[in-house]
Amino acid sequence: MAIGHSAPNPAKSRIATTMGKARILMEAMPYIQAFRGKTVVIKYGGSAMVDENLRHSFAGDVTLLSLVGIKAVVVHGGGPQINEALRDSGIESEWVDGLRVSDARTVRIVQSVLAGAVNPDIVRLLMGHDARAAGITGIDGGLFGARQKDPRLGFVGEVARVDPEIILGMFEHGLVPVIAPLARGIDDGQVYNLNADTAAGVLAVALNAEKLVYLTDVEGLYRDADDDESLIQKMSLTQGRDLLMSGSISGGMLPKLESCVLAMEAGVRRTHILDGRVQHALLLEIFTPEGIGTMIRQDAED
Repeated sequence: MAIGHSAPNPAKSRIATTMGKARILMEAMPYIQAFRGKTVVIKYGGSAMVDENLRHSFAGDVTLLSLVGIKAVVVHGGGPQINEALRDSGIESEWVDGLRVSDARTVRIVQSVLAGAVNPDIVRLLMGHDARAAGITGIDGGLFGARQKDPRLGFVGEVARVDPEIILGMFEHGLVPVIAPLARGIDDGQVYNLNADTAAGVLAVALNAEKLVYLTDVEGLYRDADDDESLIQKMSLTQGRDLLMSGSISGGMLPKLESCVLAMEAGVRRTHILDGRVQHALLLEIFTPEGIGTMIRQDAED
């Protein structure tokens, strides 16, 4: 007579693993249903643009968003590539208030790098993961019209007008727009370089986006930049305004928080500042209840 338990079935552990994957998909389903047909604007920069593993993780995330019916828009920077091209041309960068001074020669190099190298590289990356991506600059279709931000900065623009018609047309054809932050001067017709964070924010407003997402090289927003334990996981729009007014946010995080606040004041429902060094950061934020990084939500949601 047999006693005790039967020998372990080697298939059981595999079944358990598969069931775990199924549970993850079921947990994601409410978020897929909630965001299907909605627009998410993503500012792509930092390590996620240069680390090969992170590049492919990002591309896979954007492809999945598109496949489940989310309208993803990518606005990219290109600081390291621009720095290298300027050095190769013997141009030393000058900065005013954290922005690159861009004379006529500099802005031509910036345009060449963003439109001729970085943008098509991102498009190729996304298409390699089966996303139907197409690259444009903010000049194309009159997407961004700009005025000079500060005479000291030269051809650095401030967005004065947004016409999203070209993006809406791309959506109709199932395309993922990839946008280089350049603009045409509405007064002089010149090419202007834009801050990519700001460009992403104003575009999110023009597209009535559900979410505006920034990929960065830090975990998120900190109450105290010198204290790793002060990460803010969630805050309201009012709290975001207060943090902005406190003067404790500086450097590259300042235009991100400013853009988040302005976008939400104009109707964007939620904004996110995520650690782009984490693989699948977009999916973790959008499709899980825990999320990562910092989420800013409208006051009415508190």
